[in-house]
Amino acid sequence: MMRNVLKAGLLIILLVVPASVFLLLKGFGQNHYTLKTYYPVVDSTTGQVVINKRTQYNQNISDTLFHTVPGFNLIDQHGKNATETISTNKIYVANFFFTRCNSICPKMSSELSRVQDFFLDNADIVIVSYSVDPQHDSVSVLNKYATQYNAKPGKWYLLTGEKQNIYKLAETGYKIPVVDLGKQTQTIENAFVHSEKLILVDKAKHIRGYYDGTDPKDVDRLILEIQILLSGDAN
Repeated sequence: MMRNVLKAGLLIILLVVPASVFLLLKGFGQNHYTLKTYYPVVDSTTGQVVINKRTQYNQNISDTLFHTVPGFNLIDQHGKNATETISTNKIYVANFFFTRCNSICPKMSSELSRVQDFFLDNADIVIVSYSVDPQHDSVSVLNKYATQYNAKPGKWYLLTGEKQNIYKLAETGYKIPVVDLGKQTQTIENAFVHSEKLILVDKAKHIRGYYDGTDPKDVDRLILEIQILLSGDAN
C-alpha cells in the first residue's frame, strides 16, 4: 500500500514539475527591457497628461501621447535637400555640433563614427548631425568634415541651413540648449554653447534616450539600447 502511494506521489511530481517549469519559462522566458519614452504631452489648460483612447481588436486601449520630434528642411553635406523623411521608419541618433569646435565635437564625432560602423549594414539606423554654426559650416565645409570622420552617404547626415530653424529644432524638438554667444567671446571655441548629448529617437519620432557622446561607455549603452529597439523587446 505504502509502495503504491509513493509511486503515485513520484508520478505526480514527474508530471507537475515539468509543467510548472514550462509555465515559468513561458511567462518569464522572454527578455523585455524598459526604455523610457520622454516627454508625455500635457494639456496646457488642465495640466493633465494627454491620453489617446483607441479601439483595437474590439478592445479599448488607452495610450499616453508623447512628444514627437518635428520636421525640418535643411541641406546635407552633399548639397541635397534633407527633411525629416531621411529618418522616416528608421531609428536614428541625433546630435548638435560645429566643425570649428575643438573640445567635445571631435570626441562626439569619433563616437558617432563607431556607432555608424556598428550598424553599417542595417538600413534601419541612421545618424543626423546638425551644425549650430551654419553660417560657417557650408556644404563644402561639412563635406570635408564628413570625409574626416568617414561619414557614409545615406547613413550619416551632416546638416546646415537657417540658423533660427536649427536652434528652434534643438530647443523645442530635441529639448537641448543651444546658445550663440557671438561677440561676447573672443574665441570661436567658446562662441557656441551646445550639448554633448547623443539623442536616440525611435521610428515613431519619440525620444528614447540621452547619452554622453564623449564617454565611450555611455555610447556602448546607446549601441545596446539601439539593438533593444531593433529587437522589439523594448517596452
